[in-house]
Amino acid sequence: MDTASIKRRFGIIGTDAALDRAIGIAAQVAATEISVLVLGESGVGKEVLPRIVHQFSARKHGPYIAVNCGAIPEGTIDSELFGHEKGAFTGATDARKGYFEEANGGTIFLDEVAELPVTTQVRLLRVLETGEFIRVGSSKVQKTDVRVVAATNVNFASAIEAGRFREDLFYRLSQVPVHVPPLRERSGDIHMLFRKFTTDFCEQYRMPPLRLTPDAVEVLEHYPWPGNIRQLKNTTEQMSILEVDRTIDSDTLLGYLPETPRSSVSLATTSRDSGRGMDEREILYKVLFDMRSELADLKQLVVGLAAKSHLTDEDEALVERLVRGEHPVPTRLALPEARTDYDEEQPADEVEEVFSLQDSERDLIRKALEKHRNRRKNAAKELGISERTLYRKIKEYGLK
Repeated sequence: MDTASIKRRFGIIGTDAALDRAIGIAAQVAATEISVLVLGESGVGKEVLPRIVHQFSARKHGPYIAVNCGAIPEGTIDSELFGHEKGAFTGATDARKGYFEEANGGTIFLDEVAELPVTTQVRLLRVLETGEFIRVGSSKVQKTDVRVVAATNVNFASAIEAGRFREDLFYRLSQVPVHVPPLRERSGDIHMLFRKFTTDFCEQYRMPPLRLTPDAVEVLEHYPWPGNIRQLKNTTEQMSILEVDRTIDSDTLLGYLPETPRSSVSLATTSRDSGRGMDEREILYKVLFDMRSELADLKQLVVGLAAKSHLTDEDEALVERLVRGEHPVPTRLALPEARTDYDEEQPADEVEEVFSLQDSERDLIRKALEKHRNRRKNAAKELGISERTLYRKIKEYGLK
């Protein structure tokens, strides 16, 4: 069966090449008995690949059991997976089969496998290598014939180095690793997924589907979606329920999207940017844009120095903070509220340019947009801010 047929059968939406490759690998290895490890961020839809492996294997008529390892308390995980005998622990009033015993002849999907305790990992390794396990509270070795597919969003290299995951178990689970791409790397699929979700919620809640304006589509496709498909689906459901106007513009959509952390802009980065055609004014604006939360303190210190007056105790405290590296200070900084409590009249050639923070932001945003030919994603990246902040600033300053 080709990839398109598999996607129709399992309800997978998207045309991304990396997604197709993951689906193809899952289908190709299904006929074998080797273990498969599905890797990917939370919310990308990793759970569909184990079902593909099971349905295209010789075990498709056997049981399929999905286990969320992260949702089971550490004290009961061994009992859940391998079963227990009557009286094995307080509350064990009867003997009970575990998932590996129940899944005999079929497939077991271990989601969030990296959350397993180390002692349980030892038991799992034995099952994978020999098919043998022992119920909690028993000494009798039992056999099971199970295909294991595991998934996680954890960085295994870090987990192994920290001693939270056994390296031998990792290699046993990852005979064939399959990577599911995050939604931000599937920008061409995002609007398609949105339309599918809004259609589903339209039928579920008996209301008209949502429609996005072109600027809202641009926001939708350039937002990083840290929660991936799960976040997109939840956002679509919220708007489907709450919005009376079924046409969604960018401002409405942004109201449902949390701000993402923006990268900091250091003076060193600014210096490198100057080689790409930014003049001294633009560099200064960029520094100010990133440092606007500390502008009041910098004003007080720099203007005090410019006036050649004695520093107050508060100024000295600011100097100490700056010396410790808590805030970089751009040189030749001109600020509006200059003190006038001195008699000397400044010569005209020493009068520095005065500008407001809003003017600097507007000018910096305009220049970044012009430089990148109104590609907002690139402009936001250069400014060191999130795209959501850029969209809000464009509207606030009336920029086109």
